[in-house]
Amino acid sequence: MATEATAEAGKALGMPQLDFSTWPNQIFWLLVTLVVIYFVLSKIALPRIGAVLADRKSTITNDLAAAEELKQKAVAAEKAYNDALANARTEAAKIVAQAKAEIQKDLDAATARADAEIAAKAAESEKTIAAIRDGAAAAVAEVAKDVAGELVAALGGKADAATVTAAVSARLKG
Repeated sequence: MATEATAEAGKALGMPQLDFSTWPNQIFWLLVTLVVIYFVLSKIALPRIGAVLADRKSTITNDLAAAEELKQKAVAAEKAYNDALANARTEAAKIVAQAKAEIQKDLDAATARADAEIAAKAAESEKTIAAIRDGAAAAVAEVAKDVAGELVAALGGKADAATVTAAVSARLKG
């Protein structure tokens, strides 16, 4: 037996796949395996992959359409916002101009009232000053008459009131 095992071991040198006696069997199983793989891929795997790819494509197409629609809405919203902003600025400018006009009107009215009050007080003050001046001149004339009469009397003379009044009046006039 030992010699038979050694003889067989000498014969089977190399790989069994390269043994030409087993090639028809290997080719048969290769073809069977390829056919099974072909049917599994064509009937199960590839239809599922195709369905997934179609779903992805439709999802992407729908998303792009929705994005374009939202973009159009955003552009319209931005235009509406810019229009509203321009209208608000115009309205604000009108309100500011109106407020300025009202304030200027009130200011002009207040200035006119203040000018009238100042003019009235100035006229009243001038009348009061004139009255005081006239009163002061009369008081100065009276005091001057009294002083002149007293001086003449102190110096030893006698002066009548008409002479003293005439002298003081002449002197006060210039």
